[in-house]
Amino acid sequence: MSMDNQAQKLRFFVTSPHPCNYLDDREATSVFADPYYPKDKALYSRLVANGFRRSGEHLYKPHCMGCSECVPVRIPVNEFKMRRTQKRSWKLNQDVKIDKTKAIFKEEHFQLYTKYQVQRHPNGGMDKSDRDDYIEFLLARWSETYLYEFWLDDKLIAVSVVDALEDAYSAIYTFFDPDYNKRGLGKFAILTLIEQSKLEGYSSLYLGYWISRCNKMKYKIEYQPIECFIDEEWKKFNTLSFNDFAVAQN
Repeated sequence: MSMDNQAQKLRFFVTSPHPCNYLDDREATSVFADPYYPKDKALYSRLVANGFRRSGEHLYKPHCMGCSECVPVRIPVNEFKMRRTQKRSWKLNQDVKIDKTKAIFKEEHFQLYTKYQVQRHPNGGMDKSDRDDYIEFLLARWSETYLYEFWLDDKLIAVSVVDALEDAYSAIYTFFDPDYNKRGLGKFAILTLIEQSKLEGYSSLYLGYWISRCNKMKYKIEYQPIECFIDEEWKKFNTLSFNDFAVAQN
């Protein structure tokens, strides 16, 4: 079955409005792909290239009336240039060992995830996740998912969850030990995934959604150049363009 025929057979559904997880004054709705439809890397890659995102087994994209704050972004990794602060983070963490593993549940990962949520995002809902919640959020039976483990000596200090697409990586989530905040492990994890994307011959690293009015999502514009999916087209934006776009949205 061709990709076009496959996509035509896939059904999409719209959720009921619910409180937005990112903006306090908004309601959100999402379009999600039929959870029972068989998925493979080709279909997944095409959906991500059209603004979709994976959460657990589900593929979704925002579909909010009168709001376009969630902007899919990706880094063209072969054009990326580190800024001064990124170079500092990169040099600071050269003593960190990185291992890539297939995505399976490990108790050590879950304990680090729990510590991260409790200390970094208290009362956010995810700080009360149990093991099943963790698995349902990060893993999927049909995706080619990897875990990048970051080790300092014999201590696990960070984990990045990433999906391999046909021509790109999609960064799903990163969590780290808050005791090592000064190392900038979130930043170092993205820089690592950019470098790994280059080494593995990928053209892009998808970072999910940039939201100009959400502090925890604004960091994505620090990685330049970056591309945004706007009006069903990927467009290259620089920092100034981002600022102009944010003003136009508000």
